[in-house]
Amino acid sequence: MSGLSEPSAVGAEEPPASGLPDPTAPLTATGSLRRRAAVSRALEVTATGSALLAVAVFCIVIYTVVSRGAGAISFSFLTTDPTGIGTGGIAPAIVGSAVIVAIATAIAMPLGVLIALYLIEFAGRRSGRVVRMALDLTNGLPTVVVAIMVYGLIVVGSGDSAIAASIALAIVMLPLIARSSHQVLLLVPGTLREASDALGVSRWRGVLGVVLPSALGGIVTATILAAARAAGETVPILLLSSLVTSNDVQINPLHAVSAMPLTIYTDFNDGVPAAVTQAWGTALVLMAIILAANIGARMFLARNRSRLGL
Repeated sequence: MSGLSEPSAVGAEEPPASGLPDPTAPLTATGSLRRRAAVSRALEVTATGSALLAVAVFCIVIYTVVSRGAGAISFSFLTTDPTGIGTGGIAPAIVGSAVIVAIATAIAMPLGVLIALYLIEFAGRRSGRVVRMALDLTNGLPTVVVAIMVYGLIVVGSGDSAIAASIALAIVMLPLIARSSHQVLLLVPGTLREASDALGVSRWRGVLGVVLPSALGGIVTATILAAARAAGETVPILLLSSLVTSNDVQINPLHAVSAMPLTIYTDFNDGVPAAVTQAWGTALVLMAIILAANIGARMFLARNRSRLGL
């Protein structure tokens, strides 16, 4: 009859009544899937190439500094005072850098930890957002801007000094320590705070006796990394502690002291081949100190994490 449909062929597959694809059917690559796979491979190759490029640049820097500065390294170079252009050692620069960075660390570390504790324990949503934004903006400030500000507030009228350079470096270090300590304090388990509250311990005693000891390893690591970065800063030292009047070792922070970045700058500007070689040697010493500090900080952090079971 014309009004009846013809029966389907035996064995022919009919589409599901719901119109959805058959989940038991084999998967076939579509054009969209192949395009996404190609984009994924391209991004993977690009990311791998970028990582290899960063490692290559790092190796080139190390090779260049080592090859040009190794000839100047000796025991007397590290322990004696400079005697002229391209002669003598860099003992005053090493001691001066240590004095400036130590004072900057003593200023920045307590303030940074207190800011991190405020963000974790006491700040509201709005005030915490404002503080975090201020830290990020401070971290993005060029060091020359910080140096000029400190120059106008301290150096003008009183002269160059190590304490002025330390204050500038402390401003550079502060957001690094605060943000890193904030992230470390976030990792402290909340059960420790709850246990402290359950024992009736006051808020500040719980913070000092429970929270801070648990995060001490990460805070120390953040401080070491921030100090390593500050040790290589040049602009604050050039503007705030460059009027050195003696080639001897100076530790008085109220007067200008020599520093390794300042020595590198002045030796290169002298143009004498012996002075340039000394500049490369000083750069090698500074780079070795910074690398050792970074590696030591990361080893300390890994050991602390394994002790805490993180």
